[in-house]
Amino acid sequence: MGWQYRGLGRERADLVILMGRRPIVGVTASVRGGRLMWQFNRLAIWRAGGRAKRITSRRPMSARALDALIIGGGDDIGAELYRGEMAVDIRIDPARDRLELGMLKEALRRGLPVLGICRGAQMINIAKGGSLHEDIYAVYEQAPRMRTVLPRKSVDIKLGSRLHKILRLSKCRVNALHHQSVDKVGRGLSIVAEDGHGIVQAVEAGGKTFLLGVQWHPEFLALSQSQQRIFRALVSASRRKRS
Repeated sequence: MGWQYRGLGRERADLVILMGRRPIVGVTASVRGGRLMWQFNRLAIWRAGGRAKRITSRRPMSARALDALIIGGGDDIGAELYRGEMAVDIRIDPARDRLELGMLKEALRRGLPVLGICRGAQMINIAKGGSLHEDIYAVYEQAPRMRTVLPRKSVDIKLGSRLHKILRLSKCRVNALHHQSVDKVGRGLSIVAEDGHGIVQAVEAGGKTFLLGVQWHPEFLALSQSQQRIFRALVSASRRKRS
């Protein structure tokens, strides 16, 4: 294969080889279950041009080995991280909380593109100093109780936001698998999507940094071109960062 790069010079040849490989996208997950979610994320990342690596508290990975990071969905986040009151009937994973906060800190320091999905969007908000509603139905009493992988919830997207440019939509239908949501917004983040009851559905950072959190699961909307563009945007941002 080396003959293809003869005459380019060592540094340029190394860059050509580097740019030719698929970006490595780390996806955090729970050690308990979540295999279906992982497989859908893996497929979405592959279709977008990347290569997924599953990361758990038992199989950690440094952000230095990644080109991009996805904080995936799963268990609720420990209330002590945002000074909330933890209910006794929910499942938490303190080891995963610590892993993700550490990886987020390192990824943001290195300027890696980061996508948060459901729990991941909430974790991004906490990492930026924000807080959560422990139970959205206690705050948004008129909101219907909804738990489905099907696109049944209508969401309004803020015009001109990064998310709006990615989806190319001002309104879309998404799934809903959560009972917590963003309350106080973290430093440097903006709310860029809400549902009809005012529940935050997406946050993002301004500027050139790719830092986006969506409350729904775009990986399960595999037939939606607009939702799959979220993964393509993440992989494209990782290529730009790498170059």
